[in-house]
Amino acid sequence: MRVDIYRRAEAEGRFTHLAVPEGKRIPEEATNTDWDTEVKGQDLDEDADRWDHYGIVKPGAQLQEKGYAITGLHEPEGG
Repeated sequence: MRVDIYRRAEAEGRFTHLAVPEGKRIPEEATNTDWDTEVKGQDLDEDADRWDHYGIVKPGAQLQEKGYAITGLHEPEGG
């Protein structure tokens, strides 16, 4: 699946990452934060258990349920 990846800075130089299907807008419930574009059209396996680089667990399930996938609160920083 091709996704666009966005990130926002957190404390201690960490980042939270948000993935949305390529070309889709960030869903309304996630627009209350300033997101910076990290990469457009990244090809990632949505069936993977996790996208380690972004700290996103069960990306396919998150994308199906919410329309986006996001770094978990207790996941290590991406990038």
